[in-house]
Amino acid sequence: MGLITENNAHYYSGQQMYIQKTGTGTNVSILWEGDVILTATTGISNTNYRVTRNNIVIVEGTDYSLSNKSVIINSTALGDIIVIELFTPDVESNYGGYAYISIEDIVNNFQVAYVGEDKLIAKVKRTDIIFHAKRGLQEFSYDTLNSIRSQELTIPLNLSIPLPQDYVNHVSINVIDENGLKQPIYPNSVSQSATNLPLQDSAGIPMQDNFGNNIKASSSTVEENFDAFNLQKVSGRNSQRGQRYGLDPVTSHTNGVYLINKREGKVSFSSGLVNRPIIFEYLSDGLAYDEDTKIPKMAEEAMYAHILYSILANRSKQPEYVVRRMKQDRSAKLRNAKIRLSNIKLSEIIQVMRGKSKQIKH
Repeated sequence: MGLITENNAHYYSGQQMYIQKTGTGTNVSILWEGDVILTATTGISNTNYRVTRNNIVIVEGTDYSLSNKSVIINSTALGDIIVIELFTPDVESNYGGYAYISIEDIVNNFQVAYVGEDKLIAKVKRTDIIFHAKRGLQEFSYDTLNSIRSQELTIPLNLSIPLPQDYVNHVSINVIDENGLKQPIYPNSVSQSATNLPLQDSAGIPMQDNFGNNIKASSSTVEENFDAFNLQKVSGRNSQRGQRYGLDPVTSHTNGVYLINKREGKVSFSSGLVNRPIIFEYLSDGLAYDEDTKIPKMAEEAMYAHILYSILANRSKQPEYVVRRMKQDRSAKLRNAKIRLSNIKLSEIIQVMRGKSKQIKH
């Protein structure tokens, strides 16, 4: 629990060095002590690390082999300097990892601290703990944990991009100007993308196939018109005097608009954004990938309280006062986690408030 298991060389540079101090011609097994798992197949181009002997890169399968977490060097000589080195992306992926605790550690710690004789939970299946831990991670991700992800994308010529694979809900979309500064793009509130496109006959009645299901239209008229949408029609950006009278502030900008198309799982953009870079921020539930199943340590106690309450609340013949106490404990610890993770800095608030008394010149 909370122990650093690698040295500074592993963390900052992804390196581990070994100097051969025995005779010549022997094979040496070097245990990799870093947190990042070494992955390799035959051929150095498919590994996430490299091995050098006396500053010369050696080849897996010929000069060395990988067995579990150990690198076995063939035919070493006295004084050989062996260096195991991760490639840069794998080194950087380990930065900041100490701030999180994995689901596996959460489950293991819960079994040790909360399950057993003379404890509230005498016996429980490990699969039940894992289920409630993952459900808690999902629920916490929506409003407590820092689960906002972002992608840097470029708007293609077809003016649409697919929603990210682990997308749950969108947070914001910003276009990046020539100075690298973000400008907000707002959703198109004056249009909408339909979830169904039934094909109609001349009387306007949806048509069905031989199985009684509605036949889908090949395209959407609304979406086709949106592709040719000119923002100046609603933003008020023109040179004619008096045309900006009664302008709606919601649409009075030139950054562009977007439309969420849930039917196709895409985001469509107005034509003025073609080939422009954007930052797409969205919400994930934290369970899309195995490596994502981790929790900030400042919310660790709230996760234990959630699992404990969830298990007890779903058991029959459990005293109601115990369940109620666990529910209150869960709410209190979740509230504490929200405060800790809110990342409010007093110095930043003071900096913003310094401009409060600034006079506006007329």
